Order: sequence, then C-alpha cells, then structure tokens
Amino acid sequence: MAPSGSRSIKRSCQRVLYWIPVFFITLIVAWSYYAYVIQLCIESIENIGEKIVYLLAYHVVFIMFVWAYWQTIFTKPLNPLKEFHLSYSDKELLDREDRGESQQEILRRVAKDLPIYTRTMSGAIRFCDRCQLVKPDRCHHCSVCDKCILKMDHHCPWVNNCVGFSNYKFFMLFLAYSLLYCLFITATDLQYFIKFWTNGLPDTQAKFHIMFLFFAASMFSVSLASLFAYHCWLVCKNRSTLEAFRAPAFRHGTDKNGFSLGLSKNFRQVFGDELRYWPLPIFSSLGDGCSFPTCLVNQDPEQPTTPGVHLPHSKGAGEVHQFPAKPLRESQSRLLSGATSWTESDHAEDKERKGTSNPGMTIENET
Repeated sequence: MAPSGSRSIKRSCQRVLYWIPVFFITLIVAWSYYAYVIQLCIESIENIGEKIVYLLAYHVVFIMFVWAYWQTIFTKPLNPLKEFHLSYSDKELLDREDRGESQQEILRRVAKDLPIYTRTMSGAIRFCDRCQLVKPDRCHHCSVCDKCILKMDHHCPWVNNCVGFSNYKFFMLFLAYSLLYCLFITATDLQYFIKFWTNGLPDTQAKFHIMFLFFAASMFSVSLASLFAYHCWLVCKNRSTLEAFRAPAFRHGTDKNGFSLGLSKNFRQVFGDELRYWPLPIFSSLGDGCSFPTCLVNQDPEQPTTPGVHLPHSKGAGEVHQFPAKPLRESQSRLLSGATSWTESDHAEDKERKGTSNPGMTIENET
C-alpha cells in the first residue's frame, strides 16, 4: 500500500505543479486588465471619446483572447478510437511472441484494415506499449498525459494540456488573439507611457502600472509574434511541431511533405470550410483525427487499389502525387474532392467543368 500511496501523492503534487504556469498567465492577464481599464482608461485618459473607443475595442479583443485560452486549456485531447486498440486475444498473442518479426506479423494483420500509412524509422508498424494500440497516423504518446494523442503537436505547459487535433485551432486563435491583445495595449499605451516618462503627467499611482504595462506588453509581443509566425508556417505546410523536427516515415521513406495538400486545403484542414467560424474558438477542423489524406509519391504497396477520380492539377504543384486508396471520412473526401475553394484559380475550375485533369493525380472515392 505504501508504494501505491506514494505514487498517488506524487501524481497529486505533479498535477498542482503543472497548473503553476496557467496561474501565472492568469495573474498577468488579470493585472493587465486592471492596469489598462482602471489605471489607464478611467484614471488617466481625459478625452471621453477616446476612452470609450479604447474600452470597447479592448474588451472585444480581451473576450476573444480569454475565450480562445479557455478552450485551449479545457478541451480534452482526443485519443485513438477503439478499433486501433488490440483485442484481448491479440494482446495475448503479442505477449507470447518473442520481440521481432513475429510480433510485427501480428501488428501488420491488425493494421491491415486500418487507415495507417506511416511507419517507424525502421519501417515497423507504430505500436504503443503503454496504451496497447496501433498508433494512427500523426498520433504520439504524451509522457505527461500518459496517453496517445491524436495529431499531437506538443504538450504546452502554458495551457497545461496537450495541443493536438481537438484543440489545435483553439491554440492558433489563442496565439493570434494574445498577440493582438499585446499589440493593442502597446499601441494605445505608448503616448501615455511617453508622457509619464517625460513627466508630462502628474506622478500618481497610475504611473507605475502604465509604464510596466507597456514594457510587459512589448516583451510578450515579440515572443508571441515569433511563436505565432512559426505555427502559421506549420499550418501552411500541414505539419505538427513533432513532424517539423522529425519527418513522418512512410513505406517509401521519410517525407516531410507527406500530409501537405496545398496552402488552401492545409488551412481548411485546421480551420474548416466555413469562413464565419475561422475567427471563433469553435471546433470546425476537418476529419476525425485518426486518418488523414496524404500526398505520396509512391503509394503504399500493401494497400488495395480501387478506381479513383481525377483532380485538376493544383496551382504551383511541381510533382505528380497519388492519394492513398483507403476510404476517407466525409469531411476528408470534401477536402480532396476538387470542389471550388477560396484559393483555387479560375483556370482549374474551367478544367474541372470540362472533365479534364492531369494523369496520375488521383484520389479514391468514398465507400
């Protein structure tokens, strides 16, 4: 009982410690609200029109920022579906077999009917010993959460949560609105910061808050801008942070662009098809997190081939790729259906209406 009790106490202490960065951010945001609304807008700004405009704009940005942050923290990461877990009989078989090719044969049999195309660097089926499941594409085991996370990007201590398929859009909006929040404070606080610094205004309690608010917002703006720009690049390339450091491996080898479908479709995979939902922290990502459309140079020879439909050649594409022959979920089929999107050229649309397409570029019909 003692070892079990010690582990329970240790886990409880760790859970409390993991929340410290979130408490720190919450305190900073709460103080910034007091410093901006009370000390700057109400106490220091004398022009009524300017005060009203600043307060209205500030609260719009503040609400969106807090909403996105809340969603990023409290949206639970999705785990693989039960079809990826080993059955009781398969677990027994796997335990009885020696480590090696015999175990891989069992895993290959289990994975044969699953929409899986990535492998380990050695070409083996990706399997999680702790969760006892065949890992879906882009799924990784988080050592902090101690579970497999669908399309895991990273575990973020500032939100005390794994950033993955279920909350990546919220994380992107959190970065965007927090950057906008800091830039807005910096821009509107600048003139009063200069006045207090040059003794243009009376030396009151507001002086400390306004000056420190400017420094804090400016410093956070720099760090947030670099992080937001990096994740924008990842979205455009359809990569996670983990895939940026280590390219996913397919049967034909590693391919850093294996999941990239072009700028428009990469963006829509995260933010969805509905433009009105893009700026809102409401889940609108496409797919189910377990399977993803891929753009592979060499198709997986183990996957069955079925008749496909042709797609028009996308603008700027330099290679002819083939999509996997596995059936895709409805939203994924929409993503690859070649339907009109907000970035495709009129030329491509005309070609589609005429029924022409480039040879070799195919996707499979949903079944």
